[in-house]
Amino acid sequence: MPKKAIGFEAVRKIALTLPDVEESTAYGSPALKVRGHLFACIAINKSAEPNSLMIRMPFEERDALIAEQPDIYYTADHYEPHPCVLVRLARVDPAALRDLLLMGWRFTSALKKRPPGRRRRG
Repeated sequence: MPKKAIGFEAVRKIALTLPDVEESTAYGSPALKVRGHLFACIAINKSAEPNSLMIRMPFEERDALIAEQPDIYYTADHYEPHPCVLVRLARVDPAALRDLLLMGWRFTSALKKRPPGRRRRG
């Protein structure tokens, strides 16, 4: 029996177990933020495959994941210059997804950023 594909509802449930995580949107799509800063969202850019999740993480970790399991992890033109990986939700294991979300949460939590809602002008 084939395994059931993971949807954003499962992603949301896992992420909301982490401290300071809130549900939000990014460009009109479901997203997860930690203290107001995006760390995971549905990948909606046309360069991403359908049913993909974007998770922020260091470039080195992204590249290692893609090299190890390119059938699950990838990047696309729009996302390439950003510290994130794209995850094919239909193929990722739930335990691996939990680890990925924790990785994204740690990466985003560690960044020193300006307060949410304040954008640079220029």
